[in-house]
Amino acid sequence: MSTAAPRAAGPDHLWSVDEHLDDILATVRPLEPIELNLLDAQGCVLVEDVTVPVSLPPFDNSSMDGYAVRVADVAGASEQHPAVLDVVGDVAAGQADLLHVGPGQAARIMTGAPLPPGAETVVPVEWTDGGLGAGPVTEMRARGHAPEGATGQVRVHRPAPARAHVRAQGSDVRAGDRALAAGTVLGPPQISLLAAIGRGTVRVRPRPRVVVLSTGSELVQPGEELRPGQIHDSNSFALTAAARDAGAIAYRVGAVADDPETLRDTIEDQLVRADLMVTSGGVSVGAYDVVREALSSVDDEDEPGSGIDFRRLAMQPGKPQGFGSIGPDHTPLLALPGNPVSSYVSFELFVRPAIRTLMGLTDVHRPRTRARLTADGALTSPKGRRQFLRGRYADGAVTPVGGAGSHLVAALAQANALIVVPEDVESVAPGTEVEVVLLG
Repeated sequence: MSTAAPRAAGPDHLWSVDEHLDDILATVRPLEPIELNLLDAQGCVLVEDVTVPVSLPPFDNSSMDGYAVRVADVAGASEQHPAVLDVVGDVAAGQADLLHVGPGQAARIMTGAPLPPGAETVVPVEWTDGGLGAGPVTEMRARGHAPEGATGQVRVHRPAPARAHVRAQGSDVRAGDRALAAGTVLGPPQISLLAAIGRGTVRVRPRPRVVVLSTGSELVQPGEELRPGQIHDSNSFALTAAARDAGAIAYRVGAVADDPETLRDTIEDQLVRADLMVTSGGVSVGAYDVVREALSSVDDEDEPGSGIDFRRLAMQPGKPQGFGSIGPDHTPLLALPGNPVSSYVSFELFVRPAIRTLMGLTDVHRPRTRARLTADGALTSPKGRRQFLRGRYADGAVTPVGGAGSHLVAALAQANALIVVPEDVESVAPGTEVEVVLLG
């Protein structure tokens, strides 16, 4: 959600990348926490510490199929001189009424079953004759399937120290321990732990709902035939996938034609399911830049000074940008340029941090590193603009892929990094150390 109006600036102000990003992050606020069932909470961020109510495991249990015995009864056992013990019964996982193991006795025990009273250790079945009166066996025979001649005794061929093959109560986590800290993103292992300690629900910030739409009368859905002057809509697919990768629940809307009224109606219809809206295309100053035309005069009636502010940024690609809020709930909206590379780079720099801020994360940015530039020649960059070039990073080096053109989708598909060229640098020679944004 948005709780503050974006910063106002004159129409001729050239925003820096950092100014624009700071304005977005100062405006967007984390979503309010809710209580969710475990599987619904996958990908969400915890808002409070989770304490262990019951130790894991909650009781001493066997880590092997074998025999629960007393240590003294198997001391010195060997294949030549096995310890012969009377089998008093079976202990299975989930069994409540436990046998008592006394001197000279053993209980067959299954993996996960509680260690019975009197027993001090577990002898794996492979160290015994399995009650068959012969040599070592390789597995535990199912109850009722022992062959004729099984004696009710077991021969143990090796000694076992105290508590061998026993999972101690609380050896995983103890009651009162902190299981998970606030701020943790819940993945499969974390959900497994929550279930194991008996939590059916958890308090989290929900995954943001992000609505993505492209604009342009020239756009055709993939799978449809292209007519002269048409192209397939790739931006809405790229941005929806990127929003999901960032942790959002993303909805893709079909391309909207270059008609301001249609665009306003579409956005209004989508607001009911949006915590954040992202558009691509139509943010420059052309005669058919529909997003700018449709939204420049839109204000939130309850919050003076809000609405959508269209800006020029000192960056390449991605100079034209729009940001603000729209609708009765002041839903944040980021308007990105329409060229595919400009759109994707803008998403990584501005939209991804906004999504992760809505999630309640503290580290909202892609990781960055320094790398040695490997290229056939010097890279050039326009003075006064921060340039983001697609690159392939590996083993401390980065190589540009494709040119600087903002329409080169094929090169973007080969990139796993963005090479950052600062505003005051116009040429970067091969071998120079550069800053790199890691994309994956």
